Amino acid sequence: MNNSVRAHRSMLITLTMASLICSIYSGCENENLIQATARSRPVSDFSAEVATSWFNLTLKLVKESPGFSPPVASRAFGYAGVTLYEAVVPGIPTHQSLVGQLNSLSFLPACEPDKLYHWPTVANSAMAGIARRLFANASEPNKAAMTDLETQLANNFKATLDSAVFARSVARGKVVADAIFAWSALDGGHEGYFRNFPQDYNPPVGPGLWEPTPPAFSRALQPYWGNNRPFVLASGSACMPGAPPAYSEQPGSAFYNEALEVYNTLKNLTPEQRDIAFFWSDDPGVSATPPGHSISILTQVIQQEGYKLDIAAEAYAKIGMAVADAFIACWRTKYVYNLLRPITFIQKVIDSTWTASNYPLVTPPFPEYTSGHSVQSSASMQVLTDLFGNNFAFTDHTHDARGLAPRSFSSFFQAAGEAGISRLYGGIHFRSAIIVGVEQGKCIGEKISALTFRK
Repeated sequence: MNNSVRAHRSMLITLTMASLICSIYSGCENENLIQATARSRPVSDFSAEVATSWFNLTLKLVKESPGFSPPVASRAFGYAGVTLYEAVVPGIPTHQSLVGQLNSLSFLPACEPDKLYHWPTVANSAMAGIARRLFANASEPNKAAMTDLETQLANNFKATLDSAVFARSVARGKVVADAIFAWSALDGGHEGYFRNFPQDYNPPVGPGLWEPTPPAFSRALQPYWGNNRPFVLASGSACMPGAPPAYSEQPGSAFYNEALEVYNTLKNLTPEQRDIAFFWSDDPGVSATPPGHSISILTQVIQQEGYKLDIAAEAYAKIGMAVADAFIACWRTKYVYNLLRPITFIQKVIDSTWTASNYPLVTPPFPEYTSGHSVQSSASMQVLTDLFGNNFAFTDHTHDARGLAPRSFSSFFQAAGEAGISRLYGGIHFRSAIIVGVEQGKCIGEKISALTFRK
């Protein structure tokens, strides 16, 4: 018998004896006596089921709640991840809170000293609390789904716990969720699902500048998102890349050649390239958006490797913040340079008969440079690489339910590279926006990984 098994059995014997003594002596409070003889089990003792269950539901909420565009979705993942981590970090002896490291996060409620907590119950309560607030506009069936998941998990835990420990753990989760939500409300993105296409924004006009694209010719999506408060970056201007290639309609110029590459690629698109374009498209309303795809990959890794709740909490916090800050920084870049989309240039300069029907994907309604797919995928894959290694092989089953074949990768950055190039195959981006976007994402991911999680 190894030492950890002996220790666990010893703790069980102690708890059982304490319970028996309390049943014999009237007036003895069971939980108080247990408290004198044992400590809370660490977060690492528990499976990640609570975390993966809540993030799987969050993917569904993003897909089905109105207004959850990719920037808005990324923000929700960020606050959900931080809530999970901060709720349970007192039960991870090697780790510390992020208070004082994240922008404007100066205080979070502490645990009651010398009291027992059941960390899966804490996590369940916290995730339920933050989800209800972040998805306040969810449908009634999805509000019921949140209640059902919380109740199911709570009932499973309650049956095995002292009533005082259970109540205290639920309360802990609630106060952390309340505090994180209060912090979130001041970041500039609060209830952003109501403000995706602000009527007061008028895009600049001029050669090479973005203009609404067919077929819908929608107004610009979230033009002010880059001004929001990030989690870790000093501002949306952090990790800002240089300018795109100089705009030119002259054949043979660098800009013209990039547009010509998109045009020729789409005219000769292979079945494999088309499959890649659709696999990574992650359109709002059809999927959980691109940041949701990154969350999905993390969930699959956690389940594949059987990681415990402590590792899951840290990983979800890091990926959530990575995609959130990636969209703030990318959107800041987009609306600084306001570069036109390939379809606009091709129709105007290369082929006037070229229409949206020639594209496998619909061009989204915001400027081209840099590629959001590239930035967020690279940021999140940088974090995953830092967590789990350079050569972590996995198969991505994100879209199995949609009938899209899974895709296998030998590393996280191979997946990020494919996500980026998928936008050229879809006719959405010039190559420079993809290449530079990958570098911008790496910069963001490195800053997330540089946070001090360990004491």
